[in-house]
Amino acid sequence: MLFKTRRDIIIFIFIFIVLKSYSFYCFTMQRVTYLILLTIFLPFLVSAQQTNVSVRVGASLTAAPDARPWLSSSGEFAFGFHPVQGDDRFLLSIWYDKIPEKTIVWYPEGGPIVSTGSNVELTSGSGLLLSDPQGRRVWTSGPVSGVAYAVMNDTGNFVIFGNDSGKIWESFNHPADTMLPTQVMERNGVVYSKMSKGNFSRGRFQLRLLQDGNLVLNTRDVASGYAYTNYYATKTNDPANESNSGEQLLFDSIGYLYILRRNGKRFDLTPKQELPFGDYYHRVTLDFDGVFTQYYHPKDPTDNSGWGTVWSYPENICLSFHGSEDSGACGFNNVCSLSHGNRPKCACPKGFSLVDPTNPYGDCKPYFFPNCQEGGPKGDALDFIELFDIDWPYADYVIMNPTSEADCKSSCLNDCFCGVAIYRGNKCWKKKLPLSNGKVDYLLGVKAFVKYPKSDINPPGNPHISRAKNNRQSLIIVGSTLLGTSVFVNLLLILAICAGMFLIYHKKIRKLDPGIETNLVRFTYKELVQATNGFKDELGKGAFGIVYKGVIRTNTVAVKKLYHMVQDGEKEFRTEVNAIARTHHKNLVQLLGFCDDGEQRLLVYEYMSNGTLASFLFGDMRPGWNPRCNIALGAAKGLSYLHEECSTQIIHCDIKPQNILLDEYYNARISDFGLAKLLSMNQSRTNTGIRGTKGYVAPEWFRNTPVTVMVDVYSFGVLLLEIISCRKSVMENESGDEYGAILTDWAWDCYQEKRLDVFVENDSEALDDVKKLRSFLMVGLWCVQEKPSLRPTMRKVIQMLEGVVEVNEPPCPFPFIM
Repeated sequence: MLFKTRRDIIIFIFIFIVLKSYSFYCFTMQRVTYLILLTIFLPFLVSAQQTNVSVRVGASLTAAPDARPWLSSSGEFAFGFHPVQGDDRFLLSIWYDKIPEKTIVWYPEGGPIVSTGSNVELTSGSGLLLSDPQGRRVWTSGPVSGVAYAVMNDTGNFVIFGNDSGKIWESFNHPADTMLPTQVMERNGVVYSKMSKGNFSRGRFQLRLLQDGNLVLNTRDVASGYAYTNYYATKTNDPANESNSGEQLLFDSIGYLYILRRNGKRFDLTPKQELPFGDYYHRVTLDFDGVFTQYYHPKDPTDNSGWGTVWSYPENICLSFHGSEDSGACGFNNVCSLSHGNRPKCACPKGFSLVDPTNPYGDCKPYFFPNCQEGGPKGDALDFIELFDIDWPYADYVIMNPTSEADCKSSCLNDCFCGVAIYRGNKCWKKKLPLSNGKVDYLLGVKAFVKYPKSDINPPGNPHISRAKNNRQSLIIVGSTLLGTSVFVNLLLILAICAGMFLIYHKKIRKLDPGIETNLVRFTYKELVQATNGFKDELGKGAFGIVYKGVIRTNTVAVKKLYHMVQDGEKEFRTEVNAIARTHHKNLVQLLGFCDDGEQRLLVYEYMSNGTLASFLFGDMRPGWNPRCNIALGAAKGLSYLHEECSTQIIHCDIKPQNILLDEYYNARISDFGLAKLLSMNQSRTNTGIRGTKGYVAPEWFRNTPVTVMVDVYSFGVLLLEIISCRKSVMENESGDEYGAILTDWAWDCYQEKRLDVFVENDSEALDDVKKLRSFLMVGLWCVQEKPSLRPTMRKVIQMLEGVVEVNEPPCPFPFIM
């Protein structure tokens, strides 16, 4: 081709026009020349245009490192050969072409990897035809006839059109692991995960919209395709009213994913008001680890920002599998724990190693497999590897209850079928190999005993640990070699070590305070004066201090300046620093640092951009039902963490909407531990003065009796009723006088009279979800029971809110005044 790009053609035409203008005196000859050139170059202009918009029959691409793809008109999406697994390996795919990651969003069924020289061609009889360098067919989009052209759309959809301009085939109807805005899944539609991060063949996990309208996540047998029991479901099937069942899964152009019911109503998967503001790409992907996630990415990133997460389901995949079908989130004998961003992390426990060392999510093989054959090790020839906080909860063949730990071990030791014994709370479960649904759970107090022969003097451990040790030994050898190469290098290393020790020493001086057990950043008062611009931008006031907005480096923060003239302020400072520094949960506000210059006491928190729950609930506009439900569940999870998962139990003592903050995605974040009383794990009660806020204080505060975590459960119950009704617990006028019904009384009356519509003031979204509405109201009434012993734990509250356990009819919360 004479001209390789449209730019070459445009430059030529520009030069020609200049010459044309310059040669005005030869008008007739110029006109003839112009027409000739236009006739010659018109096909090239059309061809250049087709490179970015349409693809003609016979057009092809060849796999090579510098191969050009077929682009959409905006250039945002590309169709072609994407390099994977090295320079000579390619995947036919569609990807985002304007972002550095070049994220793949579609590939053919099976994810075939091809080598350099492979070819894809748009044919008239087979549509897209992928062949290897020897010309052998690898994949085709399917037998078709009358193909006219194809288009790579700006939506990310590659479409083949027929002679009648009708669609013959489109990638949106054959998804891989991702859906894009404007894409629709009909009933019986399926999305498959990848096998692993670098293996694009179909993996173990599926997203399916079932015929009955229920959207589910499930694992499957890869060889046969058999679908196992789901580990997540939207429950959008309604056998009693089929018109209320799901019909389609839609991902709209704005970025909201929802299920459209047959009656036209919708079930939102993307909570309202959770999408980031601005110009972003959106996608939902069933990742290879089984987590279904919505991602966003700025279209014009100004920094190195990558894909952010809007939401992911399920929230904890390690705890989502129930039953003995399949292996769980990880492979057989493997153990699942939750890591950053709700992602599962799989690891073989001691006594096991990976079947496939390249796949940490796969099966783990035991170093010793018990058997009942003659000559095998038995009884005294065997011993146990003891594992803590690891459980495989299903497929036990013997349960001993009650029993002792010693009897549990002895029974398994002398049982040739027993490979592992689980012991917890005077109960023993004997299990055969392989084990399924392994998970780490620090709350159960469980022990696992893995059998191994004593002839193995040192029972094998996790291979990852061995590799780490080898790496350290290699590092020592390499380091020694380098140190011995020259005196000059030695001097440089000594200087570098001295400089590093100096920096570390000064960093420690900055971070540590002998009076406070924490590694938080310690700021000077001067630094925080500068960060807050002289404490000018006030965010709010509390009983013990004022909160100001500030900026440290490029990060926006909230700086709480404590009142230092009262003794309780000093106590609050120590309490908050020691308590919050040891906590970390996505539904808690994170403490970033502190200041204790002289009499100044300040705390530095991460900034919550959407303010308090009080502003959200009681503003001019009534917030949506689904965001309110998500906030309630998030607050419950944060409170459960404080009660049951901290190394030192924490009673918050002042749960109210003003102390629930909302981050940029409207996630609930509990703040203000200033009234928290810390309890050691063997202590369940504390005596203290009345603490809390009017309308949220549990009755036992007024009885001068020991209080427990149940005071927080009561306060949460009031909070939940406020979230449901968008009404304050206690209504006050400007002078502070109360008026109207107390919320807890009103909630009970509405529940008794079956007037939920009155309680939510005819909130149509809530009434459309009346089953959840009634369930949430019942949970709230259980939480505000006057007798603490009747209130559920926060863990039970979470289970009831999520629909995992049934909510029973609550009694009257205040029987003593009836």
